[in-house]
Amino acid sequence: IIASMSITPERKEKVDFTDKYYNTGPAIAVRKDSPITDVAGLKGKVMGAQSSTTHANFAEKAFADSELKLYPTTDEYKLDLEGGRIDAAIDDVVVLSEWVKSDAGACCKILTALTPDIEIHGPGAGIAVRKGETALVEKFNAAIKAIRANGKYKEINDKFFDFDVYGD
Repeated sequence: IIASMSITPERKEKVDFTDKYYNTGPAIAVRKDSPITDVAGLKGKVMGAQSSTTHANFAEKAFADSELKLYPTTDEYKLDLEGGRIDAAIDDVVVLSEWVKSDAGACCKILTALTPDIEIHGPGAGIAVRKGETALVEKFNAAIKAIRANGKYKEINDKFFDFDVYGD
């Protein structure tokens, strides 16, 4: 499964993972007209996040003094942020960065990017494979190492992102 799954101890109980293929942290988005200028301004505010994600878990820990509203998908929290029904949203920096560049996200901006919490986010996103499929994990790991070593990973990264998605 290649689906931006963070490598966490809980998930490792169910599946095996490759080495990370990227590691981007959370970010917070707010409306462009928001009076919130830094993370301290989130105290007492309503923050949206997609449920059952590492970013929701991170928000519960890091922003305990904010109200966390959970949504089934990212589309719902984006609509509520656009409509002013929540004060901020937390998700992966790539997800939010791309959204605020789009017409749909033109109402909003990135307040800040945050450092991932290794205990919550793990070392990055890995490819999940059926437990015990060691040979497949090794093949994927070799491929990840190869594209990092030959420069193809950096070439793709630089074409689509203005920051390092690998997380060195």
